[in-house]
Amino acid sequence: MENYSKARTVEQPCPCPFPGLSSDTNEVRVKDGSKIRNLLRYALSRMEVKPRALEGEGGHPKSEEGGSTTEVQEAPCSQAPEKMPSRQIVFTGTGKGVSKAITCVEIIKRRVKGLHQQTRLLFSTVLEVWEPLEPAAGLDSLTVNRSIPAIWVLLSRDPLDASLPGYQAPGNFDALWAQASKEDAGVAGGQRHGGRKKRGGGGGRGKGPGGPVRPTGRSREPGKGQSRGKGVLAGQE
Repeated sequence: MENYSKARTVEQPCPCPFPGLSSDTNEVRVKDGSKIRNLLRYALSRMEVKPRALEGEGGHPKSEEGGSTTEVQEAPCSQAPEKMPSRQIVFTGTGKGVSKAITCVEIIKRRVKGLHQQTRLLFSTVLEVWEPLEPAAGLDSLTVNRSIPAIWVLLSRDPLDASLPGYQAPGNFDALWAQASKEDAGVAGGQRHGGRKKRGGGGGRGKGPGGPVRPTGRSREPGKGQSRGKGVLAGQE
């Protein structure tokens, strides 16, 4: 492919794997370059009556588009009635956007309690068109079909069919995290107490802390008395 350059990429539309959804169900398409902050602001504005400000932001929410930041003015309650929150919302992500879609879903479930979840994993088709670098060389354009992983997540306030694969019932996240932290603390404590080693030697004879030790006994060299005795005997001879 050194003689070609990618001209364009076309993602084929994927049918919704959740039959029976209403036409007004909100869909959040997560891309690789999408910002999680903007995705959460949009989703929370649809799922909550009065969306809370995201952490790390000021009192007024901000929207970022085209590299510019504009402040969103809040309308008084007397001018426009409060809109009822949506009952369902769908998150979709393809390729590198799958991990961001999962992150958004988990944050939404912690912010909005009592949501039922239905997950579908599938593949999406992407068409890549490659054009030759030198048209005069007689090379034709190429069309490559690639299958990339995709995820569809449905969050609903209403109960869903629990018999279908991919269903997750609303749970207590605080208890789940508390149980995980206790298990981690128990594993760390067991490693601290069980990982200690006894200091010093094993008490065996002829072995020390640094290795085998020669046994201590009488020196092989003759003492003073022995050398003197040998000299006296030699003189007598």
